[in-house]
Amino acid sequence: MPTSIRSTTYSDIPLVMDIYSTAREFMHRTGNKDQWVNGYPSQKLIEEDINAGNSFVVENSRGKIIGVFSFIIGEDPTYTKIYDGEWLNSDEYGTIHRIASSGVEKGVSEACFRWSFTQMPNIRVDTHRDNKVMQSILAKFDFKYCGIIYLHDGAERLAYHKAL
Repeated sequence: MPTSIRSTTYSDIPLVMDIYSTAREFMHRTGNKDQWVNGYPSQKLIEEDINAGNSFVVENSRGKIIGVFSFIIGEDPTYTKIYDGEWLNSDEYGTIHRIASSGVEKGVSEACFRWSFTQMPNIRVDTHRDNKVMQSILAKFDFKYCGIIYLHDGAERLAYHKAL
């Protein structure tokens, strides 16, 4: 069971990249073949997240890294315009991106969400239309579907929001 969350360090990068590789394989096996393609997320992006203070790892009770995610407080440019719906509010928010689990232990997403809500009570998330696993997790944690957003490259994402 996850017990702590801490900032990602450069020495964590090889394990973090392994976790993202495992997550890509899992997504492909569960019908989500078009998200996280072409080596996304790249090591360069993870390094940028670390430099910005936005990359975090989830550790179990033995201090083993079992998950990773990005958490950013402030406006996400791709969330400025939402289609076929609206955000729950226009208050300051945090955004969770790139949640991934090693697949070794359950509870990574729950730990991520619980920790994120201690940082900011207003959270937005987006996911690929084919990522049924993440959509199910978001529903389990009472995130509300709000509409569609488009990434910088034009890719569509389903947008979710929860405010405590």
